Amino acid sequence: MSRIGKQPIVILDNIGVCLEKKTLTINGPKGKLQLTIPNIIHININNKHITLHKLNQNKKTQQMYGLYRTLINNMIIGTYQGFSKHLLLQGVGYRAEINENKLILNVGYSHTVTIIPPVSVNINTVDNTHLIVSGADKALVGQVAAKIRAVRPPEPYKGKGIRYQQELIKQKGGKTGR
Repeated sequence: MSRIGKQPIVILDNIGVCLEKKTLTINGPKGKLQLTIPNIIHININNKHITLHKLNQNKKTQQMYGLYRTLINNMIIGTYQGFSKHLLLQGVGYRAEINENKLILNVGYSHTVTIIPPVSVNINTVDNTHLIVSGADKALVGQVAAKIRAVRPPEPYKGKGIRYQQELIKQKGGKTGR
């Protein structure tokens, strides 16, 4: 039985919540997000709380109950303070730059790699080897960060590549001599 779904969601200050038919819209200082709620879940919006209720007790409903509570909570946090992921480029000559809202990566290929982020996601460079991907939608921020990392994932022998800031790469030893 899902315990996550039972917890009420606190609506923070400066957050507007609107439910029309089965579409939940959340407005905040960092943006506007929408979510379509399935028919097996009912939502009550009180003064400063959102509560979810399931309409039946089967396994699929239990799973959706906790999932949608977490998705709505992430939408409120995202529109209030936003989400971010930090990426590091490790390798000789690896660098990144932002040019007209495009990310240009030089990561050891014979050509540069250009990534155009979605409108709701911002990419900033702290220096030429440190990127910050930020936005209101947690899933979209993670998806863009994963797309950037997939350009040159870290390799286990020297650790060269694009990795998340807190990611640990287990180093392998080289070949042993005879």
